Amino acid sequence: MRSTSAREEKDAPSPVGAAESNGTAESIGNTRVPKHEQLRSIILRLAKEKLQPGDRLPSERVLMDEYGVSRITVRAAIGRLVTEGHLVRVPGKGTFVADATVQSTLHLASFTQEMEAQGHTPSTVVFVSELTTAPDDTADALALERGTEAIHLRRLRLADGRPVSVDDAWYHPEHARGLLEIDLTGSVYKALATQFGHQIDRARQSVRAEGAPADIGALLGTGTSAPVLFFDRVSYSGDLPIEHARSWYRSDRYALSMEVRL
Repeated sequence: MRSTSAREEKDAPSPVGAAESNGTAESIGNTRVPKHEQLRSIILRLAKEKLQPGDRLPSERVLMDEYGVSRITVRAAIGRLVTEGHLVRVPGKGTFVADATVQSTLHLASFTQEMEAQGHTPSTVVFVSELTTAPDDTADALALERGTEAIHLRRLRLADGRPVSVDDAWYHPEHARGLLEIDLTGSVYKALATQFGHQIDRARQSVRAEGAPADIGALLGTGTSAPVLFFDRVSYSGDLPIEHARSWYRSDRYALSMEVRL
């Protein structure tokens, strides 16, 4: 078997090289920003704008030659992106663009607000929008008499066109009157505040891991019993219970982070 020389490795075509993708390479200069940080930003743009999840990153040698930096600089930049979850190293095969994961902190925000804040493009597919009898636990959560009708929405939420969660939510029929008459592909929380006068300002929420039910797995594209994060939340405007929602999030595309103090 013929061995590959260093010169051949250097000249071997990359799956997607920076120069191949845009015709010219961005430059790295002697500025106050360390070179590995400059390269990190360039590689991140390449991963987000030119490559797709699962695509292989150009080799270390290609990146070294393309940007005139050392192997140490390349490894520092790539290592940072791996730690941040943007890239994945596969021993013996290379470095690949990671499946996009939304890093969420525990705070009160709508899906739309959360995705936009992180630079993602949110979209929504509405499967159910109806006024129908609420389940008993939802009636209790919304302080309704059992057997009372409530507004029911089931929506698939996407980030950059890829499924992230299924939201199954119920809304108080008096406090959210008229909700079914508006565009439900946007932020319901924003509509509640601006059109119905009820700003969601607190919530009680529990989170657990579970296997995706068959219908949820089909919508999320995970298949039945794949691991998902299940949220059960009651949201309030002041003392008024407005929403009871159950949500299933793909655990490979959504992660929770939090700061813990004494």
